[in-house]
Amino acid sequence: MLFGIKCTRKGIRTIMKLIITTLIIMFFATWTAWAQNNLEQFEIVTPPVCVNNKGETVQFVKKLSQKASFSAGMAKRNKKRVPTIYRFSYEKSPKAMQRFIDLHECAHHQTGDVDRPLPPQNSPLQMMNESIADCIATLRIRDEDKNGEALILDALLEINKTMSSLGFPDSSFNSRKSNISNCLKKDVSAETFILGVLKQREFK
Repeated sequence: MLFGIKCTRKGIRTIMKLIITTLIIMFFATWTAWAQNNLEQFEIVTPPVCVNNKGETVQFVKKLSQKASFSAGMAKRNKKRVPTIYRFSYEKSPKAMQRFIDLHECAHHQTGDVDRPLPPQNSPLQMMNESIADCIATLRIRDEDKNGEALILDALLEINKTMSSLGFPDSSFNSRKSNISNCLKKDVSAETFILGVLKQREFK
């Protein structure tokens, strides 16, 4: 006897039906949860003010992708050499993450990264540039947004989700989180911090 059903041919068929029905229910429950999470849409926030180190106003361009599962940004000059930030699938992320990405990418324009030679992927120089951009984004959110510190914590949660989905080890996120947390405590404004970076790079 299994599950209170006698192990006859008829009983075995009944058990198999129960197992198949249970698996189908589990599949649809899992798929529904995944679909709800994947299809969740957020209102796209208004881009921040962004002026690069040369005094040029940076434009923001929205890019949609049906296949993207998370938001991303890219800072560069377009074909006409206009400083630009591309906003990829921002509807996939809440306000805190959108805001952080915008200001992180803006920081690459503010510190002159966009007009410098692109460092090798994952090189110490690239990691330093990314840490600086994270710090500037953190300082701006802290000082410019209502409940800025809470927004930064929300952004960290989303950053963790994104990095995990991309296969980054926990140590990578923890290092980024530590940098952002330290920047949050800095007794300096984003403007002053940027001036220090530009002076070090001899842009000022």
